[in-house]
Amino acid sequence: MKNLQQSNYCSALQTVQNLKEKYGESWKSISSENAARMIAQNPFKTGLDIAKYTASIMRKDMAEYDADSSNYTQSLGCWHGFVAQQKMIAIKKHHKTTNKKYLYLSGWMVAALRSEFGPLPDQSMHEKTAVPKLIHEIYQFLRQADAIELNDLFRRLENGEDVQEQIDNFETHIVPIIADIDAGFGNEEATYLLAKQMIQAGACAIQIENQVSDAKQCGHQDGKVTVPHEDFIAKLNAVRYAFLELGVEDGIIVARTDSEGAGLTQKLPVSKEPGDLASQYLAFIQAEETSIINAKEDDVLFKRDGKLVKPVRLPNGLYKFREHTNIDRVVLDCITSLQNGADLLWIETPTPNLKQIAHMVNRVKAVVPNAKLVYNNSPSFNWTLNFRKQAYEEMLSSGKDMSFYDKDNLMDIKYDNSELSNIADDKIRSFQKDASNEAGGFHHLITLPTYHTTALHMNDLSENYFGEDGMLAYVKKVQRQEIRKGVSCVKHQRMAGSDLGDDHKTFFSGEQALKASGKKNTSHQFENNKNENKAIKKLPLTA
Repeated sequence: MKNLQQSNYCSALQTVQNLKEKYGESWKSISSENAARMIAQNPFKTGLDIAKYTASIMRKDMAEYDADSSNYTQSLGCWHGFVAQQKMIAIKKHHKTTNKKYLYLSGWMVAALRSEFGPLPDQSMHEKTAVPKLIHEIYQFLRQADAIELNDLFRRLENGEDVQEQIDNFETHIVPIIADIDAGFGNEEATYLLAKQMIQAGACAIQIENQVSDAKQCGHQDGKVTVPHEDFIAKLNAVRYAFLELGVEDGIIVARTDSEGAGLTQKLPVSKEPGDLASQYLAFIQAEETSIINAKEDDVLFKRDGKLVKPVRLPNGLYKFREHTNIDRVVLDCITSLQNGADLLWIETPTPNLKQIAHMVNRVKAVVPNAKLVYNNSPSFNWTLNFRKQAYEEMLSSGKDMSFYDKDNLMDIKYDNSELSNIADDKIRSFQKDASNEAGGFHHLITLPTYHTTALHMNDLSENYFGEDGMLAYVKKVQRQEIRKGVSCVKHQRMAGSDLGDDHKTFFSGEQALKASGKKNTSHQFENNKNENKAIKKLPLTA
């Protein structure tokens, strides 16, 4: 976003000055400089502005990944605007740029944390309106992060500091969001209507899965039911039409297949000619050879390889796929989606096994060479156990003496600093890089990290605050860490917009403004952070 703020400020200044001339004396109390500053602090006026801006970022990143697979992107799932805001502020602080850092909106977390029904499983039972509402909320918080940081810079400029370059080259906290629309919450028209709401809220990338909408399950649970390709293509079309109608020409569609773990389908598609998509889908259906004489009343029959067969049907009416067809179904799903408007792929897998992922993706790339994967680095995987098992097998096959290790108890804490553990941790550390190089991994995300970190932090704080440590538990493990690590919300009044609001009050009311940032504001106790940060470098971490 280099130079966007300055160009906005200059053009806004001229616009307001022209308006003041037009409306004359009645606008005399409006400061052109203050108005231009407020405009510059909010460069994205609508969610559509955000969707168009971030879509162009994703398209650029996709092209850069195609040229060099080390240019992969990352995100963390956020269930509240504040969580997303603090994530992006931390990224800017620690990594100096938001480049190739996205946000992820998980349908699982919407169901578990944002439904008016209370906590729900990931089965599309939550209100569909909760999804665009969360997108809107996230971008409201990110806009506020922009406004607060820029407001601080303008204050410093007014006080004589040379921060003009920082203002001119300000990098926004607004980044792309990949938003989960589940299976579309209904038919293709329902998908289109919800996609429009999500795009208008700011989503530039919509992830949609090939499960039956009213039977949707979490990708890491059993009982998943997929739909024929024709049904899924209709929903891909619905999302694309929504993007085009709203003028987001670069909008991204992420097509997710759950076929790896799905063994059921609800419908038998109609084949119009041998070898078409419906025919290929039907070929995966488990069926038993029969005859008209042996067929029961109301049996469903079809012809396969010149023989009459009866598909295996469960008491609930669902049809079973043949065993060991899941990988072939995944590959066909991916190729079909990319050939029908999808931009990126999402393959749900049972474990984070790089060889297995690469096997599927490389089969897709043989047909669609620039196929790219969005991969869920899911907390549903036991990463430690999975990679220790992989390390164990590799060490065993290389001739290592493995008698020290109990293969059935590799999670044991006694192995934490062992050779096996170090090998496994190195594999976890390089997993995203390796998957990007070897398995088309353009984007890596963790769906539910902030769900788990919230639970972990509340567990630790509750254990000690309600124990012998009392208030020391909060001070030592939270506030003192916030101060010394420079966490933005240690001054929570500022983060909530108090200083920004004071400046606005001054713009609106002048000397009559009743401001919150006077001498009695206790936030001033945190203004010696710089000195404390310098001091802490000379002290042990336990001080």
